[in-house]
Amino acid sequence: MAIHPTAVVSPTAEVDSDVEIGPYATIGDQVIMGPGNVVHQHVTITGHTTIGSENMFYPGAIIGTPPQDLKYRGEDTQLIIGDNNTFREYVTANTGTEVGGGITAIGDLNLIMAYCHIAHDCFIESNTILANGAALGGHVKVEEGAAFGGMIGVHHFVTVGKYSYVGGMSRIAQDVPPFMLVEGNPARVRTVNSVGLKRKGLSEESMEAIKFAWRKLYKDGGIMSHALEDIKNSAHFEIEELQYLVEFIAAAEAGKLGRAREAHRND
Repeated sequence: MAIHPTAVVSPTAEVDSDVEIGPYATIGDQVIMGPGNVVHQHVTITGHTTIGSENMFYPGAIIGTPPQDLKYRGEDTQLIIGDNNTFREYVTANTGTEVGGGITAIGDLNLIMAYCHIAHDCFIESNTILANGAALGGHVKVEEGAAFGGMIGVHHFVTVGKYSYVGGMSRIAQDVPPFMLVEGNPARVRTVNSVGLKRKGLSEESMEAIKFAWRKLYKDGGIMSHALEDIKNSAHFEIEELQYLVEFIAAAEAGKLGRAREAHRND
């Protein structure tokens, strides 16, 4: 283990021998770190934080601090981080709250760029990209492969659907449908995230089905419930991605203020 002499590592932290820790970094009492992690200078990792392997923490990142929530009263809540994530300069990530289940979780292979904020009780799946200055409110869920432009604000309890793209400078106050491109203030669906879906290797059949759904839901100007029924009754509905899209939108519509998770705030 390569630890710079100016770093402060708690004797009760569980740090693998393959971890590198740079100058003036601080590792707190309850931190658990697996192999291959690299902690650059002036990084703080604290709280009840469990980190997998091969993650990179760039200078100034502050990981595992308490939630910025007035309901928090010092409970022992957690931040859990998977493998192969990149946390760029000055990223902040908080632990969960007791009310929200006690855990903030970040999956694998995520790129979280400089000055992003991940609030309490967020759940970020894998292969996502958060560009500079993206800020996630509490209880936000980001699904597999979603991507954000810079300087985005995401309202608490929002779900950002898989393989979606959120344009820079957007205000996200409602759930973002999977496979779609949204932007604006407030944000709205503009088109299918065609570039992102091609990069993810979706089949032409799936792409055509998603474009069909986009036209029905957002371009033709009809009633949302009628559009969902039309999609369910179409030959395209055998496509797995389309079934998921309909399920996602129905949950958002049944939620509160366009946010499916908002309806379960007090569960």
